[in-house]
Amino acid sequence: MDIKTIDSLNFAGHKALIRVDFNVPLDKQYNVTDDSRIRAAVPTIQKILKDGGAVILMSHLGRPLKKLKEDGTVDYAKHTLKNVVARTSELLGIEVKFAGDCIGEEAFALSAALKPGEVILLENLRFYNEEEKGDAGFAEKLSKHGDVYVNDAFGTAHRAHASTTIVANYYPADKKMFGYLMAAEIKNADKVILSAEKPFTAILGGAKVSDKMLIIENLIPKADNIIIGGGMAYTFFKAQGGKIGSSLVEDDRLETAKEVLAKAAAKGCRILLPVDSIVADKFANDADSKEADNDNIPDGWMGLDIGEKAIEEFTEVIKNSKTILWNGPMGVFEMEKFQKGTKAVAEAVAAATQDGAFSLVGGGDSVAAVNQFGLADKVSYVSTGGGALLEYFEGKELPGIKAIRG
Repeated sequence: MDIKTIDSLNFAGHKALIRVDFNVPLDKQYNVTDDSRIRAAVPTIQKILKDGGAVILMSHLGRPLKKLKEDGTVDYAKHTLKNVVARTSELLGIEVKFAGDCIGEEAFALSAALKPGEVILLENLRFYNEEEKGDAGFAEKLSKHGDVYVNDAFGTAHRAHASTTIVANYYPADKKMFGYLMAAEIKNADKVILSAEKPFTAILGGAKVSDKMLIIENLIPKADNIIIGGGMAYTFFKAQGGKIGSSLVEDDRLETAKEVLAKAAAKGCRILLPVDSIVADKFANDADSKEADNDNIPDGWMGLDIGEKAIEEFTEVIKNSKTILWNGPMGVFEMEKFQKGTKAVAEAVAAATQDGAFSLVGGGDSVAAVNQFGLADKVSYVSTGGGALLEYFEGKELPGIKAIRG
């Protein structure tokens, strides 16, 4: 598919309005604790500056209007993008200016006076309700900051917000394009969904079947194997008449689980459920734990990780795959006692990649896992988009992509 990137333009004399995703975690002193999203935007910014262009960055940070303080006011200290200016300046090696509003007089004065090689960051877009509403008037005001629009925020591409989608309407076709990060996300996702080398294995984990049902159904005709772990596996076991103790279950999804298994069988796609679990008597790191088969978990016990037999079977399948998509952990890996399954899957994905497989890891928890186990650089691509990647694999057209692709 055609992906129009910033390589299509020499930015000399241009002012580029770039939608980035600087929605980064902060500590209690409002210091950035994980700068990977800022780092991901650096190559795009640098190419424009190197050409002799100027850059206006816009982003959101958190949900300020949804998370008000007790007195009903916005928690400005926690949600101002001023918190990320120092780190962004450091990574770019130049001083980034800051506009205390995204559509205020000061902001427009700063962007109007911007010289080639300079960068400003606008204040949090979500201080305005109009951003999430996709308000055209707000988007038009934002468009006044630059004569070129660049979308480099894959993490918000599934939202038809003013800055991610609507703003593109105010630029001609040759003046709106994707940044390098966005282009890489689309290219790598398309490699899995459109041209996966076989055998193709999708590994899906997480708590709820309902969150992953659409992606499972969309992958059945494409994948050779779908490995299911995490809390969602127990809904499948109960649907088949198994005893799952007090494990997580979605009783309203039992019929859907049966239908999915039937669809997969009809299409020749193998669905692998974990045969055993590490079960615990409570949801805690200091819980008593033991191994149990997944169709016969004792009453009062809950599955919190996959067991040894499941690890062995899943590892074997992963290592024999040529394309791997991983979205969601195998258990409660945040607790050391229940991280073995997720770690084993991460190691198997890394080993398969070393042997020539293409691996794409996406979704907050899977990304956190490969980072935690020090394996992020041992897989082919780590996506920055959780919800956006899921919706792309569900077969949906993302508004942020469509706004530029047309």
